[in-house]
Amino acid sequence: MATREDYNAFLETVRKQTGLTMLVPDGFGLSNLCVQDEYNTHIQFVEATGKILCFVELFSLPKDAGKVVYRDLLVGTLFGVDSAGGYFSLEPETETVIYNYLFDFDKVAANPDEFISTFENIISLMDIWKDRIREKLSSDGSGAAPAASGDYQSPSSDFIIQA
Repeated sequence: MATREDYNAFLETVRKQTGLTMLVPDGFGLSNLCVQDEYNTHIQFVEATGKILCFVELFSLPKDAGKVVYRDLLVGTLFGVDSAGGYFSLEPETETVIYNYLFDFDKVAANPDEFISTFENIISLMDIWKDRIREKLSSDGSGAAPAASGDYQSPSSDFIIQA
């Protein structure tokens, strides 16, 4: 079973390959970064399961978002429609849409390029979902655009993943 030391060594490899120097886990194995100055992204190793949890704050929905938006997110989560194996959750206080994805640590540790590629694809997927939900919000009559996910500032404003 993989340990935190294994995870730290894996992240060191990812940092070397990507230049993401801020990808350093805290005492709980959690790393935070802001991608494209837009997506608060959190990556955490869960030693008990051997998984890496990646969750991305997409944006906060307006309070009057219509059922068409929630239906689309639910279908994506329950049936995997256009979610690439991840699922959506909703933070109840801020109504922030969060995309969650689980990496198998052993699999990505054996091939860090797969982790990097999948991570880049997740960010591309977030761009697609952001546009998709904005379109649904404008077509449901609310006309409200989703709010940014937070005021988090990237430690390095140079960091932009290109898909």
